[in-house]
Amino acid sequence: MLHHPTSHNHYTFTYALNACCLLHSPHKGQEIQAHVTKSGHISDTFIQNSLLHFYVIQSDIVSATHVFDLIPLPDVVSWTSMISGLAKCGFVEEAIVKFVSMDVKPNPTTLVTVLSSCSTLRAVKFGKAVHGHCLRNFHEINLILDNAVLDFYLRCGSLASARYLFVNIPKRDVISWTTMVGGYAQRGFCEEAVKLFQQMLQGGEAEPNEATIVNVLSACSSICALSSGQQVHYYISTRRNLMVNVNVVNALINMYVKCGNLGTAISVFKALECKDIISWTAIISGMAMNGHGIHVLQLFSSMLVNGVSPDGVTFLGLLTACSHAGLVDQGFMFFDAMQKIYRIVPKTQYYACLVDMYGRAGLLEEAEAFIKESPMEADGPVWGALLNACKIHGNEEMVERIREGLCSSAKVSIGTYALLSNAYAKHDRWDDSNKVRDEMREMGLKTPPGCSWIEIGP
Repeated sequence: MLHHPTSHNHYTFTYALNACCLLHSPHKGQEIQAHVTKSGHISDTFIQNSLLHFYVIQSDIVSATHVFDLIPLPDVVSWTSMISGLAKCGFVEEAIVKFVSMDVKPNPTTLVTVLSSCSTLRAVKFGKAVHGHCLRNFHEINLILDNAVLDFYLRCGSLASARYLFVNIPKRDVISWTTMVGGYAQRGFCEEAVKLFQQMLQGGEAEPNEATIVNVLSACSSICALSSGQQVHYYISTRRNLMVNVNVVNALINMYVKCGNLGTAISVFKALECKDIISWTAIISGMAMNGHGIHVLQLFSSMLVNGVSPDGVTFLGLLTACSHAGLVDQGFMFFDAMQKIYRIVPKTQYYACLVDMYGRAGLLEEAEAFIKESPMEADGPVWGALLNACKIHGNEEMVERIREGLCSSAKVSIGTYALLSNAYAKHDRWDDSNKVRDEMREMGLKTPPGCSWIEIGP
């Protein structure tokens, strides 16, 4: 075709570039650009926009910028592609700067991209200005744009504005509802998230999808709302497509585990045909938290037999299981395998878990020796694990050494200091206990009041 100039035009090159986008073929796209330049079609705005879109899809922001700069009079498609490309490649501030420099009227697609960038930067003031522009210039209903504004307010923590907008959207779709449910759940307003989901079902305005279900189950898990979680489970059972969705079932397993209903969690896990790493890790961690150490080891063996490789979270669950069950030797065997076989670099929480494992077994001297020999400098969580063991088994001298370690450590939490104060109090060292409390106040640390959740049935 290229040997016969009359057999192709600028539409041919546009379709060819679209094919390169679909096939993720950057080299072919560059070849087409060379042919476009050679044939004289490079000055066509339609082709320039196709080239720009091609490079944005490839995340080649340098080439995209070069193409954009060559366009004499960029239209709204050109600007939108460039802004989208900058945002996609992580240059969100540059995306907003590019938007501000636009010399043509933005369209809803442009504004959706800019609002997403504002959410990432938590640029509330500028995002509100963009929302104001939407209200002044777009009088027709645009649900995609409304959902983008809704997401912006939720991600920036402006829940009242989000709620007002949500209530006043004339006809909401599943994305509107899911965005609102997820926003509430992620911001800690889990009861509101559950209530909103129930309203969604009762109103019938939109049918929940995978993301809606995962978000509401996360909310149920956070507040241990077992009854509400069971209602969501019943709804899932009426939808065959959700019952076989691994992400939905994983969220369901996690909910039952967090709510302490391990029996149902195991039943749901067994019924799942295609188990992934998250499925296995959720049930392993759940059984570990509930003290079923031996069963965890059996589950882990089954996981390996089924060809699923563990990740760092899986090993954390295994170490927790060994700690609660007093399986010190097995715990260190897993710790070695994690590093030598699976090449997972242990972080602070792994060392804290091993110290806790020693401490629960009453091996306080071994725990202290392990801290001194470990390649990672001990911080608050590690010393806190040893301090808890001292409080359980009683070792006044070690408490004093731990205090010295805490003074030179980073990331010491309020809980660790409170634990130190309580350890002194247990040994009737009230002056030292009060001194720790005074130091906490001087550092501006205040122990949050305790609270308990209790679910009242309907």
